[in-house]
Amino acid sequence: MSIVLDLGELGPADLTVGPSALSELMASLHVLAEPEHHPEAAGWTARAAAAGPELRDELSVFAPLWARYRCRLFFPRTLPLASSLDEELAAIAALPVEDFVELVAPGVLGTNAQPVPPARELRAGTAAAEDYARRCLRRSYARGELARQLVAAPLELRDRLLAVLRTADSAFFAEDWRSLRPPLEDHAREVRRRLTILPQPSAGGTPVSLRSPADVLAELLPTAARVGPGQRIRLDKLQTDEVKVSPRPLVLVPSARVWPHLTVKNELPSCVVVQYAARGNAPAGQLTLRDLHHRLMALTSPARMELCRHLLGEPITTSELAARLGSSEPQVSRALRTLREAGLVRSTRDGKLVRHRLATDVIQRLGHDVLATVAR
Repeated sequence: MSIVLDLGELGPADLTVGPSALSELMASLHVLAEPEHHPEAAGWTARAAAAGPELRDELSVFAPLWARYRCRLFFPRTLPLASSLDEELAAIAALPVEDFVELVAPGVLGTNAQPVPPARELRAGTAAAEDYARRCLRRSYARGELARQLVAAPLELRDRLLAVLRTADSAFFAEDWRSLRPPLEDHAREVRRRLTILPQPSAGGTPVSLRSPADVLAELLPTAARVGPGQRIRLDKLQTDEVKVSPRPLVLVPSARVWPHLTVKNELPSCVVVQYAARGNAPAGQLTLRDLHHRLMALTSPARMELCRHLLGEPITTSELAARLGSSEPQVSRALRTLREAGLVRSTRDGKLVRHRLATDVIQRLGHDVLATVAR
């Protein structure tokens, strides 16, 4: 499963890169709401969670908006990118009521697998609104309550949400953002540099980019890869979609808190947004779904698990393993090859002998890798 971004006809000038305080606040609130999914942020979570009980209660009310299905309201909608959180919150406050409902309603429902009625139909007393609220309630009580409030009094809900976000900013995010923003801006400048248009001397000064957008994204985004002909990028996600970006601009939003998630927002005609973990904020060597499948499948065999137990100690040769297991060397070699291809065994040559040892660091990480890959 994956999302494919088709970047055909997208030039370097059509790609905007920059941090968003509102998107980063949303990512931070997600970590606070689901700390068990983000053990890497345990220290920060403990400090941020020290906010008062009133703020914690209000954040829990709105938590569905920054759960796994991120509400589109918290991502850039227009260009140029806003320069501050105050500017982004003011833009939300200025939204026409139907635009606010249109952006928030899918986030309250929390899935793109079910249709959401147009905002003009989500009015108190309509059949569409009642059906929408029932579907939200079936997903969770919190979603049902948010849906009820959104339908009954959208402007009051907006004011309450803005108040919560401003309080969270004062309580912990403003200080956090002062340290997070400079490296994210440095990262964005580096990405823009890779996309800089330079004159091509051999072609009479015709402008060319250093790299195509697809090349840059393949280097930039975790577990991304070029696929097929043309300018197409596959993003490793637990969903399937193909997004034709052009003629819309593509907005890349680097984040310090979003890992292990990679979020693609394609709903609006104004732009496509990708929020991703900036370099230095995500562990190296992230697994693809295929890699994770290979590792888990390699451990499903009782024979290979028994072999792993022998490989936990000192490095062992194939012949010694065969003798210990009462098996033939070809059988052991096949099992070792499966484990080695999955990254679970390392083999080193010592003169004429090849010795094998379990990659214990990979095994130890596997539990976290499973969670991070599923959460992506």
